[in-house]
Amino acid sequence: MAETGRRRVLTGDTPTGSLHIGHWVGSVKRRVEIQETHDCFFLVANLHAFTTRADKPEEIRQDCLEVVRDGLAMGIDPNKAAIFLQTEVPAIMQLTYLFAMLLPYNRVMRNPTLKDELTVKGLEDNYSFGFPLYTVGQTADILAFRAHEVPVGEDQVPHLELTREVARRFNKMYCGVPDKAPDEDHVELGGVFPIPEADVGRVGRLIGTDGVQKMSKSLGNAIQITDTPKQVRKKLGKIYVGIDNRQPTDPGEVDPEKNPLFQYVETFIESPDEVADLRDRYARGDNIGDGVVKVRVAESISALLEPMQERRKQYESDDVVMDILHEGCKKAIAATEETLEMAKKAASLQFFDRTVTI
Repeated sequence: MAETGRRRVLTGDTPTGSLHIGHWVGSVKRRVEIQETHDCFFLVANLHAFTTRADKPEEIRQDCLEVVRDGLAMGIDPNKAAIFLQTEVPAIMQLTYLFAMLLPYNRVMRNPTLKDELTVKGLEDNYSFGFPLYTVGQTADILAFRAHEVPVGEDQVPHLELTREVARRFNKMYCGVPDKAPDEDHVELGGVFPIPEADVGRVGRLIGTDGVQKMSKSLGNAIQITDTPKQVRKKLGKIYVGIDNRQPTDPGEVDPEKNPLFQYVETFIESPDEVADLRDRYARGDNIGDGVVKVRVAESISALLEPMQERRKQYESDDVVMDILHEGCKKAIAATEETLEMAKKAASLQFFDRTVTI
């Protein structure tokens, strides 16, 4: 890999279907911004999808194409960022196995995001060994690229902290980095891995249209980027604002933490003056009901989606998407093979040189 002098970024999505506006505000918008200034690798985590849907391989395969299509529609530029499939990058699997030796099982299971997923997905004690293992795999996803920054939603920050622990432990155990070394000095002191930093989107966690859970297609509370204006209005109409039978003349709650409708106002209405006006009138009960606010938010969301939907038409062909993935995978393999060679040498696991092609 040619050195560009730019900081490197790794982030991605598990293919569970189409992307939605929660993905946009939580991570993808940031990806579109930083692809101009960083070396970006965007992962389609198709192996992670098998943790809960191993019996649906064809469905996962199609979801991979849809996720890429949506990312491109949102503004990811394949000429500026490498979009690739996790399963086509063998270094990730090898590093996952190695990193699993550096993490106590109890530490993995204490991950609050993992616990939340088990609850939300109703898995409880009925999950595969691969489900907690995927949290270790996420550390390999990131560290295989020696990423400096990881654009994530708020709920993914605990995963990143686990990654930071693995990087520190590896650098100290196998590279001689001193115990008290500051994170920013690890590479300079001989460490293989930079200690990556979280880059949390402006909206770390967008509430779904049920007004309770984080937006998720699987929970049926998401606005997809392919939704028509009519569908957007219908979905927003379901948002519960916490007050039954509120009248336009009744004062209302405008704290986004308590009223999900105003999280949408502050997230999707671009004009600060308009946001301030809606907050003021709604708080005073100045003849403005929930319906008025929902319609205005729906208009803003549809205006955001329109260019995405138009751009998406360029990528309707599976062949076009596959060509983009092929090029992205070649770049990802080159970057991660370099990392794997460094890691294997540090851990005395390097016996022969190898070349991986696609």
